[in-house]
Amino acid sequence: MSEPARCPAILVAAPASGQGKTTVTAALARLHRRRGRRVRVFKCGPDFLDPFWHELASGAPVHPLDLWINGEADCRARLHAAAQQADLILVEGVMGLYDGQPSAADLAQRLGLPVLAVVDAGAMAGTFGALVHGLQHYREGLRWAGVLANRVGGERHAGMLRQSLREPAQWLGALPREPALALPERHLGLVAATELTDAAERLDAAADALAATPLGQMGDADLQRWAVDFPAPAPPAAVTQQPLRGRTVAVARDAAFCFIYAANVDCLRQLGAEVVFFSPLAGADLPACDAVWLPGGYPELHAARLGANHALRDSLRAHVAAERPLWAECGGMMALFETLVDKSGQSHAMWGLLPGRVVMQQRLAALGPQQLRIDGQQLRGHTFHYSRAETAWPPAARTTRPEGGADDAEGEAVYARGPLVASYFHAWFPSAPALVARLLSRGWPA
Repeated sequence: MSEPARCPAILVAAPASGQGKTTVTAALARLHRRRGRRVRVFKCGPDFLDPFWHELASGAPVHPLDLWINGEADCRARLHAAAQQADLILVEGVMGLYDGQPSAADLAQRLGLPVLAVVDAGAMAGTFGALVHGLQHYREGLRWAGVLANRVGGERHAGMLRQSLREPAQWLGALPREPALALPERHLGLVAATELTDAAERLDAAADALAATPLGQMGDADLQRWAVDFPAPAPPAAVTQQPLRGRTVAVARDAAFCFIYAANVDCLRQLGAEVVFFSPLAGADLPACDAVWLPGGYPELHAARLGANHALRDSLRAHVAAERPLWAECGGMMALFETLVDKSGQSHAMWGLLPGRVVMQQRLAALGPQQLRIDGQQLRGHTFHYSRAETAWPPAARTTRPEGGADDAEGEAVYARGPLVASYFHAWFPSAPALVARLLSRGWPA
């Protein structure tokens, strides 16, 4: 059994979404990496977009941590592995500190992570202190690292905010109200760092601003006050079978299909699969493979180009006709419909493996954790989309919420026929590797 690992670590939280957690987390990772430290970043809860920025900032893979989707043992194992390699671990929270079940506060308390609060103080003064006091003391036993004020109007404003704190030592500085420090957004969240030519420059600007704060000026000795002992996990069960050994899984990966957990790819390889990537946007045909995974992303932003890739459309149809499995989730499923209607109301002919159409809408259609239950196994994950599917195909099954039953009306439809399985559900493969292997070996029913 491996030894416990000790490493400075903080969870970057906020009173609500939109306060600047991602910018601060990425800037902090960038700053310490520039100083030669090894930084590992994690994201609390399921998220595909923030990790693009954190990976660019830290230079290392970014994994989600969720006490329900991952399970506590998986979270602990990933943090222990990171602590053995890193000089600093950063975990970005989700929504507000106490929002959701489980919340960022639950994760911090369960794993002993000190909490750094990022507060948008642009429209407050003395209330800043009351808000910070409430965040810190709302729950007993929460380790507290301090507070960073964001979007501050100037030195005088920063002084008022600092004076409002009951414990001045908690003050870790202020970032200015500067549009250049904000990361660009669209309907599903942040624009992926890989889509911007100036992403690195944006991170450097934020890191430079952070370097002027007490938080940014902390050295190795200062960081040790946030050291966490991560106990060694139980040894993993011996892998006696690799049900995907000798099989090739083709994974779509480009700007249209970019919602890919690194842990899912790792899981496929641990199951014995050879993973090959292809880009539908680049006009790629389907590579030689035994199974296909079409992950989520932004097909609605690239519908015309995707629909024009007739070679891929035809090869996907041939793949399914040959009874080879195809698993499509969210954006991957959207591309399989006959028609995609974008936000402007324009219709685009798509690949036509699913009858009907998918329609973008202004309002969020679904959000939250979900699970797919088959033969007593639970494949966990989440849903998050702004479109609705209109199809004559009846669902073969539905996912359920953590607290939902088999007839959960808020679950996502799973459309399945033979080797083709598609849903808005984003799966976390490590939660049920054997079930994933069945879906990618046999299709439906798994």
